[in-house]
Amino acid sequence: MVHAKKHLGQHFLRDESVAKAIVDLLGEHPSANVLEIGPGTGVLTKYLLKNANFQTQVVELDRESVVFLKEHYPELEGRIHSEDFLKMDLRKLGAPLDIIGNFPYNISSQILFKVLEHRDEVPQVVGMFQKEVAERVASGPGNKEYGILSVLLQAYYDISYHITVPKEVFDPPPKVESGVIRLVRNGRAELPCDDKLFKTVVKTSFGQRRKTLRNSLKGLLDGKVIPERLSGQRPEQLQVEDFITLTALIFPEGQ
Repeated sequence: MVHAKKHLGQHFLRDESVAKAIVDLLGEHPSANVLEIGPGTGVLTKYLLKNANFQTQVVELDRESVVFLKEHYPELEGRIHSEDFLKMDLRKLGAPLDIIGNFPYNISSQILFKVLEHRDEVPQVVGMFQKEVAERVASGPGNKEYGILSVLLQAYYDISYHITVPKEVFDPPPKVESGVIRLVRNGRAELPCDDKLFKTVVKTSFGQRRKTLRNSLKGLLDGKVIPERLSGQRPEQLQVEDFITLTALIFPEGQ
């Protein structure tokens, strides 16, 4: 028996149909190597192991869950990493590496930022998040949910929202609904501007999202003039490509 631990953000999924649907999403664009984050009692793991095309590994910080997994899924022998995903060296697991999981809400954004950091090794992510976070990541321009995380991830991934999961199918039930999204690496190898400066422009823009960009970016412009079609907009109105254009205009030398 594994007890859910609040400090680890554990909420164990009990709906087998949802678990299977999540794994099925991964199978639409499969890589051989798959890493499940936070398997808990193995509700997703069992379906991953049924797919002979997957070389499934899991990473689990909870020692109680590790003992449970070793006992109930002996075929995972040697493929259970008892450590913190956020501190893992993903390169040692083999690339390409698909990532899947019912992610702990308290570190879900950090998981996505790590994926972004390893985007050349991670072609796909299928994950369950707090519904608000899932909507934010998948949201496009013109929506109030669209923000920093949306733009930074969508620069490198095509993102789609798939399943809304009610809180009643978890043990213990979280206070909010959950959402399942899929991220699939797009064809962009790198940005046509400095990546760090791109992040600076995006974060600065959304830091004062009620202001137009001519005002929110004033501190970065240093006298430079950007086109009215961009400067007169608010950040949630811009496409990813617009932020790339802004970065190149503000920092033409990449500095």
